[in-house]
Parts: sequence; C-alpha cells; structure tokens
Amino acid sequence: MGLLKEFKEFAVKGNVMDMAIGVVIGGAFGKIVTSLVSDIIMPLISAATGGLKFTDWKWVIREAVMNGEEVVKPELALTWGNFLQVIFDFIIIAFCIFLVVKGLNKMKKKEEPAPAAPAEPSEDIKLLTEIRDLLKK
Repeated sequence: MGLLKEFKEFAVKGNVMDMAIGVVIGGAFGKIVTSLVSDIIMPLISAATGGLKFTDWKWVIREAVMNGEEVVKPELALTWGNFLQVIFDFIIIAFCIFLVVKGLNKMKKKEEPAPAAPAEPSEDIKLLTEIRDLLKK
C-alpha cells in the first residue's frame, strides 16, 4: 500500500497535471510548427529552388509491380525528403524550447532573494568584543 500512497501524493502535488498540460500544449505546438514548415517554409524553399518538393525526394528500392491498374506490390522507397522536412520541424521546435528555457532562467536570476543578514554573534563573542573595546580605551 505504500507505493499506492506515494503515487497518490505524487499525482496530487501537481507534477502529473503539469506534465499532462505540457504534453498537450507541446502536441499542439508541434502541429503548428509542422504546418509552418510544410505549408509555408517548404513551399518558399521549393519556389527558390525551381519547384523542387522535398516530400517528393525519395530513393526507390523496388518499383511498384502493377497488373493493369491494380497494384500487386507497392513501391518500396526511402522517403528522405520527408525526413529532411521533419528535421526542419525539430530544429524549429528545439530553438523555440531553447528560447523559452533561456527566458525562464533569466527570470529566475532576477527573482533570487537578497542574501540573508549575517547571524547574530554568540554570547562568548559579544563578551570578548566588549573586553577588547574596554582594553582599547
């Protein structure tokens, strides 16, 4: 029962909820970035390179086997252009996360509390200080 109780405390603290919210927001952000790359960035790159589409870039290992209009065996290919597009997605997401973490770290540095006041000296040290001051006089 100890493990179940420990898990319940963990879940109630908010760690699980924070993580779940992060996953949902991250998934939505990933879709936005994927759309940005595939719908905006890649067409611009395609226009700049004379109409090349990255998603069409592939290395065909085996051609499709056709029997008239019917596909007997589908084409077997490595779609490395699509892989390249996913790498662009990753770079953009990684850069955005870097900026968020950098901003959070900057805010943490500003929130650091002022150093605590030095501790009150002990009674022995106070007494020795008084003796020293009296001897100086």
